[in-house]
Amino acid sequence: MNKLQHILTKHPFSCIIVIATWILCFMNIPETPLSNVRFIDKWTHSLIYLVLGLSLSIEYIRTTKHPSPKFIIIWVWLLPILMGGLIEILQSNCTNGNRSGEWLDFFADAIGSTIALVIGILLVCYRAKA
Repeated sequence: MNKLQHILTKHPFSCIIVIATWILCFMNIPETPLSNVRFIDKWTHSLIYLVLGLSLSIEYIRTTKHPSPKFIIIWVWLLPILMGGLIEILQSNCTNGNRSGEWLDFFADAIGSTIALVIGILLVCYRAKA
């Protein structure tokens, strides 16, 4: 089984979230009644990365007999943060001003991933005791 097939079969929901994140981050967002909520875009960024991290954690724990905190740190925290940074760089340089890359968006991504990291490590520890 090659690596891509392994990732797609073991983490299908997470792959869908990653694809949806990339699409959402480059499409024009329409005005909604929630647009008036202060920092709604930052809350959205944090929520997306929290859901991604929790999805990765749960799918990993579900498919692994002896889950490792190292996996959680790399896949649930580090790689999503790097993805968020890359998205912000691409938004600021490749969207002709339609989307702007912001440090606060990157920070919000990191907050969501960090919360997912804490929950993921707690889940791994719980699974190890069970």
